[in-house]
Amino acid sequence: MNIILLQPDDWLNDTTVVLADRRYRHLRGVLKAAVGDSLRVGLLGGQSGSGIVVALSDTEAHLEIQLADSPPARHPRDLVLALPRPKMLRRVFRTVAEMGVSHVHVIHSARVEKSFWQSPLLRPDRINAALLAGLERAGDTVLPEVHLHTRFKPFVEDRLPELMATQTCWIAHPGAQTGLSGQVGEGLIMLGPEGGFVPFEVDLAQSVGALPVHLGKRTLSVDTAVVAALSQSLAGTDS
Repeated sequence: MNIILLQPDDWLNDTTVVLADRRYRHLRGVLKAAVGDSLRVGLLGGQSGSGIVVALSDTEAHLEIQLADSPPARHPRDLVLALPRPKMLRRVFRTVAEMGVSHVHVIHSARVEKSFWQSPLLRPDRINAALLAGLERAGDTVLPEVHLHTRFKPFVEDRLPELMATQTCWIAHPGAQTGLSGQVGEGLIMLGPEGGFVPFEVDLAQSVGALPVHLGKRTLSVDTAVVAALSQSLAGTDS
């Protein structure tokens, strides 16, 4: 935990917060904080700064807060991701939060098992917990927005053109001749499931303007592909 994230209901007054949950346990058990110590803190969705420990007990900590720093810059590209296997979900959500992605559109695909959509890891509270873990690791305060789309064709035909109105969309496909790392500007990256998108899905995405690209010569697991795509995208931007 490289930043302690504060919620609106943590505040006792305009300058002081009280922590009595896992953040308090981390503060005492991991950080070994004592009265007078300064810790990195941030208001969820807002600025970051420092928190001075002004009181400690066996159950809670009081911190005096000063917030003056803006959140880190957002990643220049959003993500359209075929729903991965449940065992990868938490890791993927944590990664996109660490990387500063603003929007993640989780979509269905022919190679996605329908049962994956029943995973408890897709509950809002479980998604939020994974995203918070990523923010805490990265020192960020802004949660990515996760949008769930259970049908591929309506997403591509109806929603994707709206998203592409002001930005480029690249669809990762092993047969593509162009690499994602050479593309410039902000936009959307579409990543398929294990085994990739089927030809019909690639063709449909291209029919509305998505551009096929590859991530390299190696076949990657979904969680590794997310890291690779987001990292390669930074090479084509000013971030």
